[in-house]
Order: sequence, then structure tokens, then C-alpha cells
Amino acid sequence: MSNAGCSSVLPAPCRQAGHRALLPLPAAPQFVARFRSNRRLRLTPASAAGHVSRIPPTEARRVRALSGSRHCAPPLHRIRSGTPRCAYVEKMLVAETASLLDVHRKDREARIRKQLRKVELPPSPYDTAWVAMVPLRGSPHTPCFPQCVEWILQNQHENGSWDINDFGSSANKDILLSTLACVLALKKWNVGHEQMRRGLHFIGRYFSIVMDEQIAGPMGFSVIFPGMLKLAIAMGLQFPVRQTDIDRILHLWEMEVKRQAGQISCGSEAYMAYVSEGLGNLLDWNEVMKFQRKNGSLFNSPSTTAAALIHNYDDKALGYLNLLVSKFGSAVPTVYPLNIHCQLSMVDSLEKIGISHHFSSEIRGILDMTYSFWLQRDEEIMLDVATCAMAFRLLRMNGYDVSSDELSHVAEASAFHNSLQGYLNDTKSILELYKASKVTVSEDEVILDSIGSWSGSLLTQKLLSDGVQGLPILEVEYALKFPFYTTLERLDHKRNIEHFDARGSHILKTECLPCRVNQELLSLAVEDFTLSQSIYQDELQRLDRWVKESKLDQLQFARQKLTYCYLSAAATIFPPELSDARISWAKNGVLTTVVDDFFDIGGSKEELENLITLVEKWDEHHKDDFYSEQVKIVFCALYTTVNQLGSMASAVQNRCVRNHLIETWLQLLRSMMTEAEWKISQYVPTVEEYMTNGVVSFALGPIVLPALYFVGEKISESVVKDQEHNELFRIMSTCGRLLNDIQGFEREDSEGKLNSVSLLVLHGGGSVSVEGAKEAIQKSIVTCRRDLLGLVLKEDTVVPRACKELFWKMCKILHLFYFETDGFSSPKEMASAVNAVINEPLKLSI
Repeated sequence: MSNAGCSSVLPAPCRQAGHRALLPLPAAPQFVARFRSNRRLRLTPASAAGHVSRIPPTEARRVRALSGSRHCAPPLHRIRSGTPRCAYVEKMLVAETASLLDVHRKDREARIRKQLRKVELPPSPYDTAWVAMVPLRGSPHTPCFPQCVEWILQNQHENGSWDINDFGSSANKDILLSTLACVLALKKWNVGHEQMRRGLHFIGRYFSIVMDEQIAGPMGFSVIFPGMLKLAIAMGLQFPVRQTDIDRILHLWEMEVKRQAGQISCGSEAYMAYVSEGLGNLLDWNEVMKFQRKNGSLFNSPSTTAAALIHNYDDKALGYLNLLVSKFGSAVPTVYPLNIHCQLSMVDSLEKIGISHHFSSEIRGILDMTYSFWLQRDEEIMLDVATCAMAFRLLRMNGYDVSSDELSHVAEASAFHNSLQGYLNDTKSILELYKASKVTVSEDEVILDSIGSWSGSLLTQKLLSDGVQGLPILEVEYALKFPFYTTLERLDHKRNIEHFDARGSHILKTECLPCRVNQELLSLAVEDFTLSQSIYQDELQRLDRWVKESKLDQLQFARQKLTYCYLSAAATIFPPELSDARISWAKNGVLTTVVDDFFDIGGSKEELENLITLVEKWDEHHKDDFYSEQVKIVFCALYTTVNQLGSMASAVQNRCVRNHLIETWLQLLRSMMTEAEWKISQYVPTVEEYMTNGVVSFALGPIVLPALYFVGEKISESVVKDQEHNELFRIMSTCGRLLNDIQGFEREDSEGKLNSVSLLVLHGGGSVSVEGAKEAIQKSIVTCRRDLLGLVLKEDTVVPRACKELFWKMCKILHLFYFETDGFSSPKEMASAVNAVINEPLKLSI
């Protein structure tokens, strides 16, 4: 092949080189003075307990506006047109608006970065109340933590409740539980009589909520609330509630305690210890203390630890509470430590809504820290099932070397059920385990296989029994139907943005709001996705013009698959700055489809041979060399496009790469010609012959390999020739070839075409059925997918990670296209996906 013309189309480098805080309320001087001599810690203002975030009304309106249509700059004042001065003024106004939006965006990103670097846990009135009830050692009538009692006195809402919001919320079981705990704390120290009266009135007003078993409550509510109610009555508190209602609640409590006592299992025992605030002297507190962790806590729960300390003094438990109060001030969170879980949850959210690339350095810091704790088998990770599973998945998918052996403690369903989360049948924990089980990178990860089997069964049972309520049911259904290797990022991002929980709370023994910038995440994701859509629409219009200018639309034999080809690019190579990679991917996708159809049905043998000869000549071809107009259109489109992309790639790489692109196309054409000759001569290849040729003829080379040059990495010629590069391509193409063969077998068989399914049957000598062949091929697909992911995630390799990910992205595209049918050949299969990513605006539920 001649190199002539390279310097004429390449640039010089190629030629040369070849919220607002709660205001601190006034102190209660009489109460402070009463316990001043016995106080062990300095009082901290109420504001030190942490800030409570709200969504500003203007911000909420702004996000709602974004959800309805493409994001546009604010309308400009009407200006008379027709003069240069007016045009200048309008240009300045547009620039000023863009500058303001950029400042606003940077402020938002700064707030998210702050939360990523340092988790700010909100105060829990419930847990603070229990800490407030701990007496000073040797002085049972004096609080050990008077500042917590002070916080309770200062932070009651006008309606009589205590809640984590900075305004009184509608009553629910969580708020009633917190309010009762605060009333108990005040009663214990005989202070705040007016606050007690208002709190009791609030509980009485909404006591029907307690009795309604259809209303979901915090974890352990059926044990804790009645147990505290019984304690309150014993302390002399009177509730404005009918005695029959109180008797009914206490009767149900007794029945629940007996039922729990009859459950002989490690999980049941852990649960009873976890909800010990509602059991008091019914428990053997020495047995409870066996759940104590290295940090002195019980389950990292301030309330459980405080309850244990009230009944059974322990230096380590007291040390844990002292640490909390010194760290958080006068109010404590509902769980501590929770840093790793919160930070990993934020990383997961950033990835799920498509804005993680804005926070790469912060995410790397979090994952580095998590990996260090993982290697140390830190309790904060290992003793919480959901955190452990999420850490494993995020670390592995980000290239860290983590062994699935660390999940051996939940390898079997029985072991999971013996944990606290298992006993509670916690959906989030099961779902995290199920997702973690899918990131296998070798065939001997039997632990992940086992976890995937039992967790999948449990999730399916939950769906069938309607045991999942609200948003989790959508997540469970989606995870079961679409494993992560069958999804496209931008489709996932849109779905996750539209169903994003801006509040971001989850219920433990009380509500927990660990991520206080969820509204910021949502707003940034909306901006990012909306901007991307406008870019995608513009790029698709440019590609449509290219198709028409290249006359590809005039080829009657060719499928018109521009939107599908562009979807596969936009939905995976989604960051706006990677436009060249998307354009290269989409153009070559269109060209490979045209060439495939040309070799399959559109061209005669003479035309096919002519096309190959023209590509071999390349710059040496002449205008009289074309066998037909069809050949001319196909070759000219190839020639012009490859030269253009080669020039662009050479400029990026600072070396000539055009010959590599041409050679990739030539290999494809020759492999397609081999298949055409097999068909003409009715030759039946061996399975090995078919697959060796099919790896190339599946036509992924011209799509993926040129795009590698446009993702921001320098790729030397030695990298392109390295065995790792070739293996990535081979496994990806094998996976695609086999997926296509399974879904396209019936159609191709009716057309008299051979593929791997029919060849296995033919060479099986009657011992292999079609279904048996498909089953064997399906196992090979699983092996290919697993091996490819292992190569992609492996660190310190020759091929840069950003380049390796393109092979994995294509593998995911193929799994989606061939998920239930041959989506690429079915005209309606992918239409909704195209519209979702490129055309349809976001629809937020706000």
C-alpha cells in the first residue's frame, strides 16, 4: 500500500514526526448553673451540632424549570436590531449571563467537593436524648452530658416535636419516637416542664400514627417506642391518650418481645441488642456487651451505646460517647462513624447520575482511603454488609485489587441471615450484595457466584411478595432485569437523575440524612445532562449532513442506522469534550454497516473485489478504477472519512496514524471477502476457522480502534502492536460475534448463512442440538465478558485505562443491542433509547 498523500492530508506534526445554619438559641442559665460543678465537658452552642440543609425555594424553582425543556440562558431584554451597537450589547449580555451561570456552577461544585472531603452528619434528636440520659458515674442524679440536655431544651419546635429539620415537619413515627425520647430525657433530670408538656401534647395529638400498622416506621419501632412509653409511664408521665390505646400498644409490645425471644439465632440476638433501648431490664446487659466494637460502641449507634451505659457502666462505651460529644458538640448523629459509607454513597451517586468526572481527584482520595481500610479489614467497612458490598464493587470497578474472599462471611444466605441486616431482611444490603456479585473477573470467584444466586432469589421473592416499597422497587426491578454489563451510561444517568432522591435519607432507628448536598448533585446533573443533549443534537445534525454529502443515503441496499451508531457513541463516550471520539465512533459505525450490507447483499463479487483493490491502492487510485457507482460511493466515503479522521488523530497523537486506520479497514474487507467466498463456494469452515475470521469480520475494529486516539491519551505504535491491545480487541469482538450469532441464528439460518450456532450443530455429528449449541455459546460469552472486564480493570498495563474502557463500553453496547433480540436489525428496538439520550428532555419528580 502506498504512503503517498499522507503528508498532503496531515498537519505539520505528522509530516515532521511521521445553607443556612440553625441560629443558636439562648442558653438556659438556671439549668447550666444547677449542674455546672459536675460538668465534665465544656458547653457547646446548639449550632455546633451541625447545619441542616434546605433546598432554597429559588433553587427548587430553577431545577423544576430545567426539567421541562432544554436549559436556556435567561431571556434578554428586548433590543432594537439592525445596528452594530445593538448586536454588541446583546453579545455582552449573553456573555455576562454565561459568566454568572459559570460562577454559580463553580460554587455548586465547591460545595459538593467540601462534602466529599469532609462528611457533615446532622444531629439526631433521638440519639442525643439517649446520650443526655446517661448519668455521671457515681452521681446518678447528675447528667454526664448536660450539654445534650441543654440542646433538647433549646431545639423543640413550635408544634412540640423534636425533629432533624429546622422547621416542624408533618408527624410520623420517626418524629414521635424522637419526641418521646426527648421528653424522657427532660423528665429524668426534672427540667423543661413546659417543653415536656408540649411534647406530651404532640404525642397525644398524633398517637393514632403509632397504632397504624400500615404506616412504615423506623427500624425496631415496634419494640423501642412501646418500651419507652412503658418507661415514661413508670416515671410518672401522663399522656393525653385513651388508656385503651395505651394498653393495646403495650400488649402488642409484650407479644413482639415474646416473639423475638423465641427466635433462636445470631441475627435475632443482634437485633434484640440493637433495639435494647426498648427492653430495659428484660435484657442481660452483659450479653448485649458482646456486640461492642473496638471503638467502644454498640453497632456504631449512640442510642444503643448510651442505653447500655445506663444499665452497665463501661469505660470504652463512655469513651465513645465522650468522643462524639467532643466532636459534634451538644447533639450527636444517629450513626458514627459513618464517613466511609457516606463518602462511598456520594461516589456511587456521582457515578450513577453522570457527574463523577468533575470530581476525579476527590473520588480518587476517597477510594484510596477506603482501600487502605479494606486492607486493614476495618470494622466500619467489614461489619456493615451494605458498606462492605458497595466498597468491593466501587473499588474493583475503579481498578483496585480487592479479593472477593473478603465477602466470604456472606457467601451463603444462612450467614447473611445471621447478621443484623440479614435478620431485618434489609433490601438495600441484599441489593448491594447482588450488584457486587456481578463484577467477577475470574472463573474461580465462587463466592460471588453464590452471593449472586441467593441474593437474586431473595430480591425476586421480595418483588413477588410486594415486600419492597417506593423507589427501591424500581432499583430492584432494574438491577434484576438489566445487569450492569447490559446498560449504557447515559441511559442510566437519565433514569437515575429522573428518579433521584434529593432528600437522600434512609431510616435506621431514626431518619438519617448523611448527604447534605443531594440537591446540589441533582442540580449539577440536570445542567450537565441538558447541556450534553444540546451537544448531541448538534453532532447528530452534522452527521446527518455527512451521510447526505457522502451519498450514503442513496445506497438502496444499505440499512440507515446513523441514529443507532450515534446512540452507541453518545450514550457511552458522553463527556462533552470527547466530541471527536463520538464523531469518529459514529461515522465508522455507519461505514461498517454500509460495508457489511454491501458484502452481504448489495455487491457482486466483482464489486467486492474492486472495493478491496481500491483500498489497497488508497492514494494511488484513479477516477476510472470504479467498477460501479455503488463502489464509487462506498470507497469515496471511506477514503474521505478515514483521511479526515486520520488527520485529526495524527494531530492529537503528534505522529502519523492514518496508515493504522487504513490497515484496520483493509483487514475488515478481506475478512468479509473470505465469508463471501465461503458462501459462494458453500464451504463449511471449522468453528475455529469461523471464529478466527469472525473476530475481524464482526467489524468492531474500524469503530473502536480509531476512537482510542481521541480520548486524551498518547498511544505509541508499540502500544497498538502490543499483545494486550490485541487481546482486548479479540475478546471484545469474540463476545460480540457470539452475541450476534445467538440472536441472529434463526434469521441467518433461513438465509442459508452459517454462524457459530449452526457450525457447532453441524460439526457435532448429531450429538449437539441447537439449544445445546446456544447454551455452550452463552457460557463462552460469560467467559469473554469476565475476561475482558478483568483486563480493563487491571492496573499498570501497557494500554491506558481510558482506552481500555472503550473496549468495555463496546461490550456493554453489544449486550444491550443483543439483550433479548437483534436490536440492531430490529427497527423499533432502540428507538426509545435514542430519544431518551438525544431528544427527550429530563422529567424530574420535584
